[in-house]
Amino acid sequence: MSPAGCPHVNGFKVDNWKQNLRLIYQCFVWSGSAETRKRKAKSCICHMCGTHLNRLHSCLYCVFFACFAKKHIHEHAKSKRHNLAIDLLYGGIYCFMCQDYIYDKEMEQIAKEEQRKAWKMQGTATQNTTHDKPPSELNPNGIGEKYSTWEPTKKELELLRHNPKRRRITSNCTIGLRGLINLGNTCFMNCIVQALTHTPLLRDFFLSDRHKCEMQSNSCLVCEMSQLFQEFYSGHRSPHVPFRLLHLVWTHARHLAGYEQQDAHEFLIAALDVLHRHCKDDNGKKANNPNHCNCIIDQIFTGGLQSDVTCQVCHGVSTTIDPFWDISLDLPGSSTPFWPLSPGGEVSVLNGESHSTGATTLMDCLRRFTRPEHLGSSAKIKCSGCHSYQESTKQLTMKKLPIVACFHLKRFEHSAKLRRKITTYVSFPLELDMTPFMASSKESRMNGQYQQTVDPFNNDNKYSLFAVVNHQGTLESGHYTTFIRQHKDQWFKCDDAIITKASIKDVLDSEGYLLFYHKQFLEYE
Repeated sequence: MSPAGCPHVNGFKVDNWKQNLRLIYQCFVWSGSAETRKRKAKSCICHMCGTHLNRLHSCLYCVFFACFAKKHIHEHAKSKRHNLAIDLLYGGIYCFMCQDYIYDKEMEQIAKEEQRKAWKMQGTATQNTTHDKPPSELNPNGIGEKYSTWEPTKKELELLRHNPKRRRITSNCTIGLRGLINLGNTCFMNCIVQALTHTPLLRDFFLSDRHKCEMQSNSCLVCEMSQLFQEFYSGHRSPHVPFRLLHLVWTHARHLAGYEQQDAHEFLIAALDVLHRHCKDDNGKKANNPNHCNCIIDQIFTGGLQSDVTCQVCHGVSTTIDPFWDISLDLPGSSTPFWPLSPGGEVSVLNGESHSTGATTLMDCLRRFTRPEHLGSSAKIKCSGCHSYQESTKQLTMKKLPIVACFHLKRFEHSAKLRRKITTYVSFPLELDMTPFMASSKESRMNGQYQQTVDPFNNDNKYSLFAVVNHQGTLESGHYTTFIRQHKDQWFKCDDAIITKASIKDVLDSEGYLLFYHKQFLEYE
């Protein structure tokens, strides 16, 4: 399509084209009323194969619905020379001559107007059915008020005209990089703040002003995080003093109060828990995660861990799925046996990798985490099939992966006999594929041996590293720092108030305590 736009829309813009386009949006795309939604559900099926799926499109010239994925709508366009069709899910208009979705100012305006009308209708209907309130107290804007697209007002447009200078984001831009003052053994907090403020989706959420506070702002940790993001991305270079954040953490997580050195992992979990409680969406909408919370924290950080307990007598399997925010991994050198993975062997060979010698990898730790574990005679469980207590094996796998996967390498060992730090080097990659550890991949996993077929086109479970928290020193006296990724391939070391450029080698050679990975591809629900 040329920069001037699609030249083929003019053939559609005849007679009552605006009214016709509005009717299509009202009845078959946005469907604001219950009646139009029923009509859409009944009538919007592919006229060729009869399915509801496969990205249905409607011809703009005649009443014809067909699949885009199976190219049924393409066949119709070719035979009838009807060059424009509309996506019935998202409302985009496709030109078969340009072979692309097109933008037309007038059509876009009609789409936005009809979408707002549909939002208002849906919101009013929802409120009328869920609240015993008079119409005067209902939200007249429905659900559209909360999630409508931002557009500048006349006043804002005037300000933009009077201030034409714009800050350009370049590949070497330092916006988002800002040091944090250590307020007295608070490096454990500073390193986690750096990781969170460089979490892409969390950054996008707070910088788009999506948080609607229902608490007192001076006690809401989410409001303070929102302010932190504003401070980080304001362009100021002087170190920020996070005294309000520290005060709120002391208030809401009292076990972290005081000026003693704390554990960064413990602070991460406490911070996510308080943020989750303060920004939890109570509208009852169930999200696609195990505990059905729709707040931004759970949308980004929550995954589902599947536990399969198999009876050794009847081989019956009991399955439970629990939500998780992070995965804690045992390391070689701890009191917990690490190798071999397969029973009775002295050398484990996984994917062609020998583990009798050489550095331990993150994949090794994940294989150990997901291997079957014999619970033994001292931990018998009651089998629902045998109706008696039997020995069993337990295996953990990933039922649902989070958008951000956080791996906690268990470097601090606390037991009745021992308190020490485990300094074993663990090699971790810039890119990570979690497919072998999925519950759906369990059939191909035998006694800890993974037989994974490489599919270069399957990117559903692939992650990229974007932050690494490190601990230097001993259990009694140490210091936390963070490596964070800026833009695509630039890394920086955050050491409280000091930010320095780092190489990829610096990152990958570091000891590693908390590893943050972000999904490479996201599916929008």
